[in-house]
Amino acid sequence: MTPKKIPMRMCLGCNEMKPKRELIRVVHQKDGTILLDATGKQAGRGAYICPQLACLKAARKARRLEKSFSCRISEEIYDALEAAMQSAETASQKGAADA
Repeated sequence: MTPKKIPMRMCLGCNEMKPKRELIRVVHQKDGTILLDATGKQAGRGAYICPQLACLKAARKARRLEKSFSCRISEEIYDALEAAMQSAETASQKGAADA
């Protein structure tokens, strides 16, 4: 039996290839909204980023999300993504501390 293929994606922050399940998907929907997709199933153009704030800051500095989505992204959207990532990061740390 052949082993199951693991889909790999590149992080926009650190440019490392990682398994798709380890990364967070950022979605650009047809109506122009940009949001984090925890499930990985939302409709729209997707880009992947590591769950660390350092990767989001590197992608923000180099404007990699804008290049990936071919559109201008406002600072408010970056701030909202950063806040959502911080809340997800603290929730995962709290869950690890409880275990």
